[in-house]
Amino acid sequence: MHTVDQADVTGKRVLVRVDFNVPLDAGTVTDDTRIRAVLPTINYLLEHGARVILMSHLGRPQGTGFEQRFSLAPVARVLARILGREVAMAPDCVGSQTQALAQDLKDGEVLMLENLRFDNREKLNDPEFSSQLAALAEIYVNDAFGTAHRSHSSVTGVAGILPCYAGFLLAGEVKTLSGMLKEPKRPFVAILGGSKVSDKIKVIDSLLDTVDALLIGGGMCFTFLAAQGYSIGKSLREEDWIDRAAVTLQKAAEKGVKLLLPVDVVVAEALDANVVTSICDVSEIPDDKMGLDIGPVSCELFTREIASARTVFWNGPMGVFELKPFENGTKQVAKAVARNKNATTVIGGGDSVAAIRKFDLVDQVSFISTGGGASMQFVEGTPLPGIVALD
Repeated sequence: MHTVDQADVTGKRVLVRVDFNVPLDAGTVTDDTRIRAVLPTINYLLEHGARVILMSHLGRPQGTGFEQRFSLAPVARVLARILGREVAMAPDCVGSQTQALAQDLKDGEVLMLENLRFDNREKLNDPEFSSQLAALAEIYVNDAFGTAHRSHSSVTGVAGILPCYAGFLLAGEVKTLSGMLKEPKRPFVAILGGSKVSDKIKVIDSLLDTVDALLIGGGMCFTFLAAQGYSIGKSLREEDWIDRAAVTLQKAAEKGVKLLLPVDVVVAEALDANVVTSICDVSEIPDDKMGLDIGPVSCELFTREIASARTVFWNGPMGVFELKPFENGTKQVAKAVARNKNATTVIGGGDSVAAIRKFDLVDQVSFISTGGGASMQFVEGTPLPGIVALD
């Protein structure tokens, strides 16, 4: 990929795909992490005299026109405050008014387009919509790794029309994940959680070709435990994936990969913040209870493995960490990852990022990916359309 610092941007209108899909509460941005993540690219463009046009989606609008609760106007206000300069807000992402605002931009000025997904043609990668977006600028920059797995107009369509470059955030994501997979310092330990084996099976298969140890927690561990013949009570399981899980366990054994599953779990009769919990061995899960977190012995086993690593990749919580009774497994894994200062520690987006933030460990890991789905697709080896379009 060519990166933005290889482009002649002075005096040029530069259309930048960013990921400003930030959390809002009554029109107020509650977490500006994604905004700050693209500041290196935005500041570079401004310092070099570009005329910056930013475009993003936000939330899940119907795609039939403007919806106030999904407007990017609050984001524009936050960005203006951070940059210390005005950020003009377009009334739409395309159209005559937006075109006029783009044409009138001067060097060092910033324009924010309205939510791309107010127009359903964005997700359809509609050629006409792509052309209308491209007509706003002379250069295209993609700095939204979190959407790189989408074949949308703002991701791939415009890249096929304008000279295209990667922003610093996207380029950094690709470099970090590629380096982790191709040249990891060893031992390389991967930690996977989340609810479903079906969501992670391609990632698991890919990692088994690379890692030295794979630690599996979260709801998905119970399908693997069922594959080993354990009775798992009311715990989450995917019946159709039990045989496939058994194949994965066999593959790990054949490749000499240490695959660790929980040996004890926190169980309860229901998923509730006030429910009575108990801890039991995985061989003794009661028929009327469900596992909702890994237990303390499992935490010790996982922590010991993480401490020995030189490269760590983590995606997915160990339990329902949003609720206090079931947060400890995820908390202990997060703390173990943060404590290992001898390792390159990569957090693969999604709920793992939320966990790192919840336990105030953001500054204690090497790299946090901004794209959950995109990072998983990258790790499983599936080409990302947004990156292919820049190649």
